[in-house]
Amino acid sequence: MARRFCIAFPVLLLFGYVGWAQAQAVPASSDSAADGMAQISLGQAAVPLYGPWKFTIGDSPVDPITHAPLWAEPGFDDSKWETVDLTLKEGSFDPVTGTSGYVPGWTAKGHPVYWGYAWYRIRVHLQERPGEKLALAGPSNVDDGYQLFDNGELVGSFGDFTGSTPVVYYTQPMMFALSHPAGGNPGSSTRVLAFRVWMSPNTLTSQPDAGGFHDAPVLGEAGAVAASYQIRWLEQVRSYASFAVQALLFTLLAAMAFSLTLFDRSDRVYLWMGVVFLAEAAYAIEEPFAVWAQHLSTTADHLFTNFVSPLMYAGWVMVWWVWFRLQRPAWLPRAVAGLTVVYIVAGAIGDDLFFSVFPHPVAVAFHMVALVVRLLLFSLLLWIVIQGIRSHGLEGWLVLPAVVLLGISRFGTELNVMHVRVFWFPFGLQISVGFVAYLLLMAVAALLLLRRLLQSVRAQRVMAFDVKQAQEVQQVILPEACTTLPGLVIESEYRPAREVGGDFFQIIPNRADGSLLIVAGDVTGKGLKAGMLVALLVGAIRTITEVTSDPLIILQTLNRRLIGRGEAHATCLALHIAEDGEITLANAGHMPPYLNGEPVAMEGALPLGMMEGAEFSVMRFKLAEGDKLVLVSDGIAEATDPDGQLFGFERVHELLRTGKSASEVAGAAQRFGQEDDISVIAVTRTAVPAFA
Repeated sequence: MARRFCIAFPVLLLFGYVGWAQAQAVPASSDSAADGMAQISLGQAAVPLYGPWKFTIGDSPVDPITHAPLWAEPGFDDSKWETVDLTLKEGSFDPVTGTSGYVPGWTAKGHPVYWGYAWYRIRVHLQERPGEKLALAGPSNVDDGYQLFDNGELVGSFGDFTGSTPVVYYTQPMMFALSHPAGGNPGSSTRVLAFRVWMSPNTLTSQPDAGGFHDAPVLGEAGAVAASYQIRWLEQVRSYASFAVQALLFTLLAAMAFSLTLFDRSDRVYLWMGVVFLAEAAYAIEEPFAVWAQHLSTTADHLFTNFVSPLMYAGWVMVWWVWFRLQRPAWLPRAVAGLTVVYIVAGAIGDDLFFSVFPHPVAVAFHMVALVVRLLLFSLLLWIVIQGIRSHGLEGWLVLPAVVLLGISRFGTELNVMHVRVFWFPFGLQISVGFVAYLLLMAVAALLLLRRLLQSVRAQRVMAFDVKQAQEVQQVILPEACTTLPGLVIESEYRPAREVGGDFFQIIPNRADGSLLIVAGDVTGKGLKAGMLVALLVGAIRTITEVTSDPLIILQTLNRRLIGRGEAHATCLALHIAEDGEITLANAGHMPPYLNGEPVAMEGALPLGMMEGAEFSVMRFKLAEGDKLVLVSDGIAEATDPDGQLFGFERVHELLRTGKSASEVAGAAQRFGQEDDISVIAVTRTAVPAFA
C-alpha cells in the first residue's frame, strides 16, 4: 500500500498525458464497426472497451479434452447472446463508493434476481506498433469476481476460482499483461477477450443495479494502462479514507471512556461507552481493510458485519439506558440481548451467506425477520432517549438527532437498493448518513462525557469534604492517646486503614467511685459507611453509660441498636475496672485482651447485630498492682506483608510479652503491612496510686 502512495505524484502527471492520448485513440464502442468488432489503432494510449460486448448468464460447458471453458474460445459463436454497451453516462458515479463512471449491472437489464455465473465476450482488432507491450486493466467496479481469457487462454483473475464456489473480495482495480499472439502479424491482430464473472447471492440485497460490469475494462499500451490503473487505485483509497479517520476518532473516544472508568469505577456508563467505541473503531477500520486488500473475502466481511453490527446497535441501546439511569422496565436489557441474538442469526442467513444450505426464499424470510428486529431495536433506542429527555432534559435533546440518524443509517442498505440516496461524495470522499450520525454521536458523547466528568469531579470534591469532616468528627470522639487516672495509666493508639476507620473505643472514667469503663470494638466494613456506624455506636455508648456501667447491659443495649439495620454488625468488648482493680469483662465476638502478655481465656460469643437476645460471655478477674491489660483489634494480627504473609498472633504475643507500648505495637503491625484498622489500648495499674 505504501508503494501506491509513493507513486501518486508521477501518476497525476501521467493522468493529463493519458487523457490526451485517449482523445487521440479511437474508442471501442458499439458504433465503431459494422461487423460487431471493435476497431482500435494503438499509439501510446489506453482505450476503454465500451463495446460491443456479448453477454449471457450461466456458465460455459467445459472441453472434455482440454478442460477449458468453450465460451472462452475465439471461434465460439456468440451471435445469439445479448449485446451490452458499457458506455458511461456523463457525470455517472458509483452510488456506494463514489468512484467516477458507473454502468448499471445485469439486474437492471432484464435479469433482476439472477446471481451466479455470467460471461462477457468482445472481439478486438488491434493495430500495434513494433515492440509495444500491451496490458489490460480489468473493470474496477464489478460484481463480484472474474476470470480473464485472451483467445481462450486464462490470463488472470480477480478472486479465487479454485474451489466449487469462488471466493471473492471487494472490487479492486486489476491490471494484466497481454502477450502477442504466436505467429500473428506484429502490427495487426484480432483478439477475443472473455470474462467469466461470478456474483454472490448476497450482493443482490446489498447494492442497487447489481450484477457484472459497472465500468469498462481498459486496453492499451502497458504504461498508459498502468497510469489509468493507478488513478483508479487513488480514487478507491480516497473514497474510503473517511472510514480510517472515523476509526481513529472512535479509538480516541474509547481510550477517553476507559480512562474515565479508572477515574470513577462506580459509573458503568464509561465501560459501556468504551466497549462500544472500540467496537465501532474495529467496524470502521475493517471496511477500508476489506476494500484496499485482498485478505478478507466478501463472505467473511459480511459475517463480521452481521456479528459486530448487531452488538454495536445493542451496545448503543444499553449505553443510553445506563447513561439516563433508567430502571424500568426491568426486562429491557434481557429483551435487547435476545433481539441481538436473533438479529445476528437472521442477518447472516438473510444475507444469503449460507446459500448452499438455505434456499433463497428462506433467506428472504430471515432478511425480513432481521428487518423487524432492527425496527424493534430502533424503537427501544428512541424510547430510551425520549425517557432521557423527560428525566434529564438537555442531555436527551442533545442525543436525539444523532440517535435518529443512527437509526436511519441501519436501514441504509435497503434504502440504497431502493435508490434512496444515503451516500454523498464531496471531493471524492464517501459521506453517508451513518458517517454523519457517527460524527454527531462522537461530538455529543465527547461533550456529555466531559460534562459528566465535571459532575463527577464536583461530586468527589463534596465526598472528600464529607470524608474529611467525618474524619474530624471521629478524631473528636476518640479519647486522648495517654490518660492518667488515680492508680491507672491508659495508653491508646488508633491508626485507620482509610481516612475514616471502623474501629472504635471509649475510655470513660467515673470520678465519683474511681472506676473506669472501656468499650472497644470493630464494625464491619471500611470507609465512610463504617465511620457513620461508629458514630452511631459511640453515641449509644455515651447515652447508656449515663445510667449504667455494667458491661453486659451495655453490650445488650448496643445489640438492640444494631438489630434491623441490615448488614450493620460489630464485634465489641466492654470492661469495667473498679477502684480496687476488680474487672468485669463482657465480650461480643471481639479479640480477647492480653493480661501481662498472655491472652485471657474467654468463651466465644456472637458479634453485635447478629440476632436479638444474643448471649454474650462475661468473666471477672482482678488487676493487681503492676499488671498490664492490653486490648487489640484484629487489624494487628491480619496485617499482611507484600509476600502475603500474615503478621499473626504469635508476633502479637511476642510483642506484648516484651512489654511494648501501645504505639510500638501499632507501629510494628503498620510497618509489616496494614490491611485493616489498627487500635491498641493498654491499661497499667500503678504500684503507687497517684491522687488528684
